[in-house]
Amino acid sequence: MKKKYQVVGIGNAMVDILSHIEDDFLTANGVEKGIMQLIDMNRAVELYGRMGPAQEVSGGSAANTIAGIAALGGRTAYVGKVKDDQLGAIFSHDLRAQGAIYQTPLAPAGPGAETGRCMVLVTPDGERSLNTYLGWSEFLTPDDVEPEMMAQADWLYLEGYRFDGPDSKAAFAKAIDACKAAGGRISLTLSDPFCVERHRDDFREMIRDHVDLLFCNVHEMQAMYHAGDLQAAMKLAAAEVDIVVCTASEDGAYVLNGGGMEHAHAVPTDIIDATGAGDLFAAGFLYGLTSGFDMLTCGRMGCVAAAEVISHIGARPEADLIDLFKEHGLV
Repeated sequence: MKKKYQVVGIGNAMVDILSHIEDDFLTANGVEKGIMQLIDMNRAVELYGRMGPAQEVSGGSAANTIAGIAALGGRTAYVGKVKDDQLGAIFSHDLRAQGAIYQTPLAPAGPGAETGRCMVLVTPDGERSLNTYLGWSEFLTPDDVEPEMMAQADWLYLEGYRFDGPDSKAAFAKAIDACKAAGGRISLTLSDPFCVERHRDDFREMIRDHVDLLFCNVHEMQAMYHAGDLQAAMKLAAAEVDIVVCTASEDGAYVLNGGGMEHAHAVPTDIIDATGAGDLFAAGFLYGLTSGFDMLTCGRMGCVAAAEVISHIGARPEADLIDLFKEHGLV
């Protein structure tokens, strides 16, 4: 019997605040280029005051993936925590407007923590440096996970960034148990090499015991497996996971499954903002996988979706991805 959802995602729920800056801005403000740094509310206010004109776009890594699958017509739902405030309303509206089910209870209005936001500083080369105030997103708990929803998912998609929270691992465990008990499968994105460094042992345990599909990029793969080169690291991962997908920027993506490896070539495009490239790659791949396409086609769908999102500001698709798939002969 067909399940209600092709993919249910769990992760951070936040709004991206994007600004184009010069490289010297990063140096002057102590921002390390090209990575995600966790910041507190005071630092978020400080950076916002210095970064000049900005654009607010709903974000959150796994939320972007779920929005991408929903934009393709996939059946999706999302679990992530926001507050009953202005940014929380933006996040909730944007995700539902994309076609995803989003019903995680809002944290009540009032003083204290606010909806999470990510200050995305985009340099002229399109690289983005992320400064993330997790806000209420950090306080996702098992109570926010509905076992019935998890049981209705073909695939669960877990965001590595969400390991940065006191109760998030327990929330993941509850979701995994409910999904697997109903015959669903588990996917995980490693999110960031520094996230891997913070949680390697927990990630490794989850990967060995529960994960059926692992998403990562080259840097995350090497941070996780500490192998001499990428090929060696991917072989170590493939020994633990049925499907391993490793993105490699302009080199496209590598897909390992059943002892074989496919290489999906990148789609050339002008990089305006690299935010969300991995998120939309995962969206294209998961859409293809849950729609019955072969692994190479899934990888190519991921590359097309990633190319679309880096061609404009913001981490949600603007063009019709199905039309793009048709242009590339994928559907």
